[in-house]
Amino acid sequence: MPINNGAEYIESLRNRNLKIYLFGELVKEPVDHPMIRPSINAVAKTYDLANEDSELASAESSLTGIRVNRFLHIAENTHDVVNQNRMQRKLGQLTGTCFQRCVGMDALNSLYSTTFEIDEKNNTQYHKRLKDFIKQIQQENLVIGGAMTDVKGDRSLSPSQQEDPDLFVHIVNRDEKGVYITGAKAHQTGCINSHWILVMPTMRLRKEDKDYAIVGAVPADATGITYIYGRQSCDTRSMEGGDLDAGNAKYSGQEAMIIFDNVFIPNELIFMDGEYEFASMLVERFTCYHRRSYVCKTGLGDVLIGASASIADYNGVSNVSHIKDKLVEMTHLNETIFAAGIASSYQSYKTKSGNFQNDDMLANVCKHNVTRFPYEIGRLAQDIAGGLVVTMPSEKDFKNPNTGPLLKKYLQGRKGVPTENRVRVLRLIENMTLGRNAVGYLTESMHGAGSPQAQRIQIARQMQLEYKKKLARKLANIPETEAEELTREQSDYFDRIFSIKDNKKQ
Repeated sequence: MPINNGAEYIESLRNRNLKIYLFGELVKEPVDHPMIRPSINAVAKTYDLANEDSELASAESSLTGIRVNRFLHIAENTHDVVNQNRMQRKLGQLTGTCFQRCVGMDALNSLYSTTFEIDEKNNTQYHKRLKDFIKQIQQENLVIGGAMTDVKGDRSLSPSQQEDPDLFVHIVNRDEKGVYITGAKAHQTGCINSHWILVMPTMRLRKEDKDYAIVGAVPADATGITYIYGRQSCDTRSMEGGDLDAGNAKYSGQEAMIIFDNVFIPNELIFMDGEYEFASMLVERFTCYHRRSYVCKTGLGDVLIGASASIADYNGVSNVSHIKDKLVEMTHLNETIFAAGIASSYQSYKTKSGNFQNDDMLANVCKHNVTRFPYEIGRLAQDIAGGLVVTMPSEKDFKNPNTGPLLKKYLQGRKGVPTENRVRVLRLIENMTLGRNAVGYLTESMHGAGSPQAQRIQIARQMQLEYKKKLARKLANIPETEAEELTREQSDYFDRIFSIKDNKKQ
């Protein structure tokens, strides 16, 4: 039976044979662990939103003929790609954290076009296998995690040059039924909360790296997988009882390391096996989707702007001119992120496989904005909040009969506002800029989908400087040695931009 809502999703995670280490101990049941459960709640919200707003968070699949969660949908037109962004912002607003399903969505879409082109060249069957897999997960309504980031070891060496070959996930054995992989993937968002993991290479590969060119799907509870849960600032507050100090007690993100020890992938779930020359295509298409997916941070930004406006109101300074100006600046930065991402989606184009790929240049601009602007939005939020955001006494002090009344008396703000309300919004600001969910709003903004230099490299590749120099020289009436007319190659950039008109007709 398919999973129909968030409650059923949570129950689907119970009684799995997951090997998870947290604080040096095995976790018996992650669903009931107070530090893990908020991240599960965030994923559950992706199911509930699909029921609450079907147009936004679900779509009719041409593969199965049924309405499916948008996180499992292959984008069939520009509207689908745009709605991914709209959904991501909405979920950021509803959870105030990472909801952990964007990697899987972007992996499915990038694999869809890449496997088609591998088959086109090599007469393989990867695309059919992938479509069969997608049909299965759409019908069962499952969560797909994507595992791309290898631990990398010595960054100056290729995968096959590493002293320890396991520093990149690779094939260690094979038989007539499939292959066995070993290695580790770091920073894996929502992996423990997924039903399936898509394993992918992390970089362009050479012929000698052939054993590292493996893409396949494995169940999250497959034999040979070990998870080591990542620490986040202030994460143990969820284990102290009460919800005041947590800031956002219901929702959080999740990151873990996945260790693969001779993990089996059957042939029918292998979508690349040694086609090293296509690794860069897959990585570039995935990062193109995923860097645009960081519009999710604008949903979190909406929450943080709202928290900042609320504390200004509680402090009685909402009408002060410099407070208003800071809120305007926060909003400007937030919408600038969204503008680049949504523009990238609107300029999507049809691939050979039939699904739609967003614009690469604007996707990288979007993510590059994300590596900067949330930090400034967070700084302004702390500026508006004041020093209490880092010196607030604990919830236990508020509940203590001796200190509680004193804190309520001396930490009150504007008349008519309960002291507890003021404390709660300050804790939320702390949570998003310093605490547990800061990893999803700030640090992940820096390193997720590639650190800033990765985006700058892609932007540099697509600057079209020769074309732009020709434009300038022509207007300046500087003679050209070559033909005056722009060649097709020189005008490709603008052809891609204006192809949105054709895409809308699809």
